[in-house]
Amino acid sequence: MAEVKEFTLPDLGEGLTEAEVVRWLVEVGEVVAVDQPVVEVETAKAMVEVPCPYGGVVTARYGAEGEELAVGAPLLTVAVGADASAPAAAEGSGSGGADGVVAEADGAGETSGAVLVGYGTGAPPARRRRVRPTPVPAAAAAAAGQVNGVASGYGRHAVTPEVPVRAEAAEPAPGPVPVISPLVRRLARQNGVELRTLTGSGPDGLILRADVERAIGEAGAPAAAAEPSAAAASAPAADAGEVRIPLRGLRGVVADKMSRSRREIPEATCWVDVDATELLAARRAMNAAGGPDAPKISLLALLARICTAALARYPELNARVDTEAREIVRLERVHVGFAAQTDRGLVVPVVRDAHARSAESLSEELGRLTGAARDGSLTPGELTGSTFTLNNYGVFGVDGSTPIINHPEAAMLGVGRIVPKPWVYEGELAVRQVTQLSLTFDHRVCDGGVAGGFLRYVADCVEQPAVLLRGV
Repeated sequence: MAEVKEFTLPDLGEGLTEAEVVRWLVEVGEVVAVDQPVVEVETAKAMVEVPCPYGGVVTARYGAEGEELAVGAPLLTVAVGADASAPAAAEGSGSGGADGVVAEADGAGETSGAVLVGYGTGAPPARRRRVRPTPVPAAAAAAAGQVNGVASGYGRHAVTPEVPVRAEAAEPAPGPVPVISPLVRRLARQNGVELRTLTGSGPDGLILRADVERAIGEAGAPAAAAEPSAAAASAPAADAGEVRIPLRGLRGVVADKMSRSRREIPEATCWVDVDATELLAARRAMNAAGGPDAPKISLLALLARICTAALARYPELNARVDTEAREIVRLERVHVGFAAQTDRGLVVPVVRDAHARSAESLSEELGRLTGAARDGSLTPGELTGSTFTLNNYGVFGVDGSTPIINHPEAAMLGVGRIVPKPWVYEGELAVRQVTQLSLTFDHRVCDGGVAGGFLRYVADCVEQPAVLLRGV
């Protein structure tokens, strides 16, 4: 007799309380192994694959793609134990051919010992074969809250353990849709576009985002569809050209965090124009000294190194405010966050212990985190815990900004574009590489003198990198 195990959405860490189902990786009736990824979910921090801690036959799934589930809500149920495949072996032993194949999973009936924070134990996935449960009477299925083996709603659902599972010939099904990106699937789903009707313009007919957007435009559909809600019934009718985009997922978390920052932090901003010519020359010299095969040191890494040196001189800005205790908490370790724009929106990866890293180490870690941010593989731990943020908005071609502090930090340094400008250098007018630095700080942790001193030290290091040698 198979034992039915219910697997709920695990705690994904860092205080996350919900996640959106992006893509199911298994079907009802499919055999799964211990720690095999079963669903891809998107949290406010990252997109992760969730492994199942049980091995057996999937008997039910909860939550459709695009639906948000709370931590602790059921994800799926699994029939665990040898009895789950025994009936299939008995019935299929005399039939032969494809119908006689017994569905098995390596490790079926085992339980994972892994801590489920978006990861399993790393065991290789087992072979997966589709099986179908014996039909359950409609009345019994309705009483259990299940229709055709798929759970409805969020409610908990009981599966009768005595129901045998046997292998059957698979019914003819259409081929897989040539889509790789879950973002493309979501865009199509939100706008009612049937992917099977599209001809992809990518390699081997791959359906791209541009193909879906073209189909949306031809159908005259809005660019995004709002989720139905109780307030929608009483809301006024939308104008013909109105677009409503739900504030959820990453966009919702950014909105909440920025609102909280502006609500709680009395921020102030100071800025200065600086001559970055010598810093650029120093970077070229460092990269040339390393040889053609050595990793290149980025400008952002040099700026991060300058910031850690400045924070050592002005520790007031490497802090946070405990509003309940009415205390300023100064932090010994410096974890530098840096703003990175991705297809999912703005994220802030974190370089841990930046104060203990060299310029080369900072450059390597910044490059790794930037790549992970672009492909959506950052973990929640790599997106939280920063104590100071560096924002290079110059990559957007702008000179200055007054950024909002990344709550609960106390300061953020912004860097504008570096462009040639007329500049008085050593008493003569010259064309130099000039940029603007702006420091937004929490006025509760320090006064203008500290903030000005920090910014002036950073500016001096940019203009004369040898200033850093004073603290060596």
